[in-house]
Amino acid sequence: MGMERKEWFAEWFDSKYYHILYKNRNHQEAEAFLSKLISFLKPNLSDTIIDLACGKGRHSIFLNKLGYNVTGIDLSANSINEASIFANDNLKFEIADLRNLPYNNAFEIGLNLFTSFGYFESDEVNMEVFSQFNKILKPNGIILVDFLNASKVYTQTKFVESKVIEGIHFQINKKIENKRVIKTIEFNDNGSRNFYIESVQLLELSDFEKLIEHSDFNLLHVFGNYNLEPYNQESSDRLIIVAKKTA
Repeated sequence: MGMERKEWFAEWFDSKYYHILYKNRNHQEAEAFLSKLISFLKPNLSDTIIDLACGKGRHSIFLNKLGYNVTGIDLSANSINEASIFANDNLKFEIADLRNLPYNNAFEIGLNLFTSFGYFESDEVNMEVFSQFNKILKPNGIILVDFLNASKVYTQTKFVESKVIEGIHFQINKKIENKRVIKTIEFNDNGSRNFYIESVQLLELSDFEKLIEHSDFNLLHVFGNYNLEPYNQESSDRLIIVAKKTA
């Protein structure tokens, strides 16, 4: 990739093709997970929630319907513009970068859902993001990071797939390299060839434990799926971390 291209996530998540490729994601499962999460965390209705890397805001909108004051942030201007149509007095959307969040001691709960972490190039940047998570939360605030289970990704064998959605033929290749899962997405549309990349660090529980410790959080819970069952490194679908700000 030439230097003139943006970071992969800034480019891909801001494109309409990202939303076409993933438009059939299971939103019922997501809403069931969020409902379970709220029953588990039991936030007060006066608590404020930030949805970190919110995309088009579907989860923020759902949480707001449950009665919560929610702010959704994302780097993608296109996504935030679309989400903002649903804004109200208790729901707002802003363009912001996880590496530099414009809030201080503002939220009781931070949610980073559906593998919206591990996009960056280094552990140092991950540490900076966790420091930002700490900064934006009120004392004793809670951060939840919902991540892939790296151990399971290593054993998944479906490395080439093709999908036709809205008449566009997506060719997707997945490889594991330098502790990252790298997906290349190629397709033609209106005669032009398009190429995008997704590159996510295969972070383990031990990596998150370090991040949590270094950024003044205490690890409270580790779940392995959207039913909030215990995490098992070999078999769990997800790695869901809940930590509390120590100061």
